[in-house]
Amino acid sequence: MMAEQSSDPIIRVRGLVKSFGTHTVHDGLDLDVRRGEIMGIVGGSGTGKSVLLRQIVGLLKPDAGEIEVFGEDVRDTSGDAYRQLRRRWGVMFQDGALFSSLTVRQNVEAPMREQLSLPDDLRKTLAGIKVRMAGLPENAHDKFPSDLSGGMRKRAGLARAISLDPELVFLDEPTAGLDPIGAAEFDKLIARLQATLGLTVFMVTHDLDSLFAICDRIAVLAEKRVLAVGTMDEMMEIDHPWVREYFHGPRARAALDTKGKR
Repeated sequence: MMAEQSSDPIIRVRGLVKSFGTHTVHDGLDLDVRRGEIMGIVGGSGTGKSVLLRQIVGLLKPDAGEIEVFGEDVRDTSGDAYRQLRRRWGVMFQDGALFSSLTVRQNVEAPMREQLSLPDDLRKTLAGIKVRMAGLPENAHDKFPSDLSGGMRKRAGLARAISLDPELVFLDEPTAGLDPIGAAEFDKLIARLQATLGLTVFMVTHDLDSLFAICDRIAVLAEKRVLAVGTMDEMMEIDHPWVREYFHGPRARAALDTKGKR
């Protein structure tokens, strides 16, 4: 985890409201994410973890409230200012969300083609570097997503998320579907890239092992808002039924035991 952090928020959400028809997902949600931290976003099914991520990056429009990233309002996604802002973050969706008709290297090149004017050879070289940084072997560069295992697709998705050297990375359930060994290795990869590249990481997850292993702080979504934000030690002290069940249940004790053995 990053040793140097700033108390100034890199993401600032205030009074967020989001509904789908008659179903309100967020109602008055507030959240700050500090520069240089790994923030884990947790909550029960239907609490809108991925919906929150998609609003912050501009893929969904909130019904009300304020969202600022790097001090800029992201609610208007139509202008050049938003396109410039978008270059400063990367997103890894569940299972990588790769383009099936492109190779791994071409997938990583895609944001560079869209955002940068680079010679073909330089773009290909940079993409290869990012693929290697994500821990994929040389022979994976020219494979298609259908030729990869689930874990390799996730690493390719992460390579694409860092292709533009972002300051901020959004990860949506990065370890979902991985076996325990693969998930632990992916946690180490996230922590290593965060430290090496100086990233801020916004990570939606249900994986207790990830929360214990790499998150600086955790935000709990419940009751249509952020119910609590704090370190793992602070989460353990919160007297709320869902929070206590989640952080004191059998899976949490197993995750804590696993951390103690590392």
